[in-house]
Amino acid sequence: MHGIEIQFVGSRIKEIRLSMDSKLTEIASKAGISKGLLSRIENGRTIPSLPVLFSIIQALQESPMTFFEKLRSPLDAPFYFHLKEKEYGAIEKEESVGFHYFNIFTHSLKEVTFNAVHLKLDPGAKRDPVTTDGMEFIYLAEGEIDYLLGNDRITMQQGDSLFFDGRVPHLKINLSDRVARILVIYFLFNN
Repeated sequence: MHGIEIQFVGSRIKEIRLSMDSKLTEIASKAGISKGLLSRIENGRTIPSLPVLFSIIQALQESPMTFFEKLRSPLDAPFYFHLKEKEYGAIEKEESVGFHYFNIFTHSLKEVTFNAVHLKLDPGAKRDPVTTDGMEFIYLAEGEIDYLLGNDRITMQQGDSLFFDGRVPHLKINLSDRVARILVIYFLFNN
């Protein structure tokens, strides 16, 4: 994130909080963070992680779109968040062998939770088909896999993508001798 955006984030949080006539402790509590952390973010002394930033935005009862609408960056310095692969958190999912999931980003909106995950699928990885309460989009960044979707078997090669209803039983299969790298984006229904 560029310096101008770092200052924007903290001052925008403070602006919205003060317009709501809310105390630091109230917003910090709703966001699940300490009052001290929120104060440091508001004053530009620290940069919040994506999950913390989106928790604060939610605690402020704002949408990300309205939160960032006042941000104006020069064309040569666009606004962005950059996460290093080492910052992705490992996730334990269904009982399996050779499925290595890493959380990239998760955010809940009113009716849907957006979750981006990086999956390293080992050759010969094993698990049973699963279902997900939502829609899924996968992008095969590296390798070749077969995708079982209900009774269909779809062969995917590097660069292919697939969007489907996750409530249909599905399974990724790596029959090659190389690790497959897959970006999985979940749009989970909030019941």
